[in-house]
Amino acid sequence: MINKIYINQWLALKPYNTQTLTDTYYLKLSNDIKTVLINSDSFVLISHLAENEIDILSCFLTSYFEDIISQIDIWNTFINCHTKLYNKKLPFFNTDEYYENEINEQDISFLVWYFLNTIQDKKYLKPSSIHVKNIAQEVTMLFDEKYEYAPENKHLKSFYAIDNNETDYYVVRNFIDDILFNTYLFYPDTALKLQREMEKLINENDTHLSMYLRDVRDSSVHKNHTRLLSLKGNEWAAEILGSEHPVSADLLCMSQKINGFFLYKGQNQQDIFLEHIASGKKFDLTKKSFDHYHDLKKIDEIVFMGIVQWKNEWWFSGIQFQTKYNANIVLDEKNSIESRMAVNFLSEKDEDSLTILQKQKEAFLSFNNGSPIAFLPSTDLHRFFIDYIAFYNKSLNLSHDEKEQAEKRAKKEGYFGNKSYEEPNFAENYETGLVFFNPKSGGEVALGVNSAFPFKTNPFFVAEDSENDIMQLLISDDLSAELAMYCIDNFKNVVPFFKEGEGKKYIEDIDFLLRFWKTEKYHSNPSITFVGQREK
Repeated sequence: MINKIYINQWLALKPYNTQTLTDTYYLKLSNDIKTVLINSDSFVLISHLAENEIDILSCFLTSYFEDIISQIDIWNTFINCHTKLYNKKLPFFNTDEYYENEINEQDISFLVWYFLNTIQDKKYLKPSSIHVKNIAQEVTMLFDEKYEYAPENKHLKSFYAIDNNETDYYVVRNFIDDILFNTYLFYPDTALKLQREMEKLINENDTHLSMYLRDVRDSSVHKNHTRLLSLKGNEWAAEILGSEHPVSADLLCMSQKINGFFLYKGQNQQDIFLEHIASGKKFDLTKKSFDHYHDLKKIDEIVFMGIVQWKNEWWFSGIQFQTKYNANIVLDEKNSIESRMAVNFLSEKDEDSLTILQKQKEAFLSFNNGSPIAFLPSTDLHRFFIDYIAFYNKSLNLSHDEKEQAEKRAKKEGYFGNKSYEEPNFAENYETGLVFFNPKSGGEVALGVNSAFPFKTNPFFVAEDSENDIMQLLISDDLSAELAMYCIDNFKNVVPFFKEGEGKKYIEDIDFLLRFWKTEKYHSNPSITFVGQREK
């Protein structure tokens, strides 16, 4: 006896909570899909999913069907984005015979692969798996039977539109929230990720819980990338609205969220003046977004809050609290590399960052005999970095006066070094590792993947471990996409994994897969934090 799917499970994948007329139809279809799934390939489903996850998969596939029938365009947005990136509609599957705005077996094959490899990460199911094909064929047959008479969900479509003249940041933020956390396509990904984070908070905190939950959700709206194409919520929102929608361009210009401590520096009728303690950067916060401006009275009072730039104005976003001036907080913030890096994105495209990164790269190549990668025992990795940094600093040829001026600027900003720094113990779990100079971010360390690189200069290469290390390099979200591509670019015509093994099938869609596997790590940014900058 197959347990029934209930309406609350169906509504979990929707941006509304109250049942509509069409939901009864699609709930019944979800139960029919569950029967098809169990009968078509129960072995692979049971081995990959718990029963409640099979229920979610049934609702997920039915939601795709509802999307096509109701012309919501969530799925079509993904197809369009993939086509723009790769000049084809889907990865893995042949789409020579593909019917736009209709049900396609290739769509369902992809959705089954995506769901099974997103909702869990214990077992990887290949897109070429016969199990994927069997499920897709059976589900497609049922959808084809229902296609002509299935009702449109007009209520659902209203949640994926926004007024042409919308200027309110909070309306736009809620729109992004619905896309990431209340839309079927991202339910096994960002929605469940948020649920897990909130459940962890609930279990760990008994005070100020509602505040923490609100902040986690707000921060997730801005920072989370999806496993599909590694896009953020504002990017998906812009794609769903379309390039001709006036708000679309504003969505793409929305800033990252800054969470941090600020000094209150005064206000006028329109704005509150803030100074980010760690970096010294100045911000004007629009009063439209902050009802508590009357509570700010004393200059240099400390305010913790989140802010986001929307339509060239900084808006309050998330949580806030205030406290009197505290010299210890100020000093800790000025000495916090993490706090300084919170505003890096505001200047990471500056010539200063790019120039420094290029100088670091040139120094690394000179230091490492012309190679961007070095293979070492784990016990030597930290010393390699220390020696490289010393070599880089020496290469700058700073005069005594320049060094003295830099130190004075750092002291003026209150920066005295990261006192909490501890030497990393790379050898704790791995005997060997590597150092790679990432051209987009700077030096990085990788452990446990040396056998992915059959260089003559790599004394730790073991042929028998090559395939495992390459797969780890590809799928690990701790390792950069640039390091993975360095391996592929050098060895795709050399190692058996890429020449004749499973990896050969990955090459054509490797960028899509790196976005899927690495998600957040796919985007490498300069790891440069300015300390003691000249005043401008």
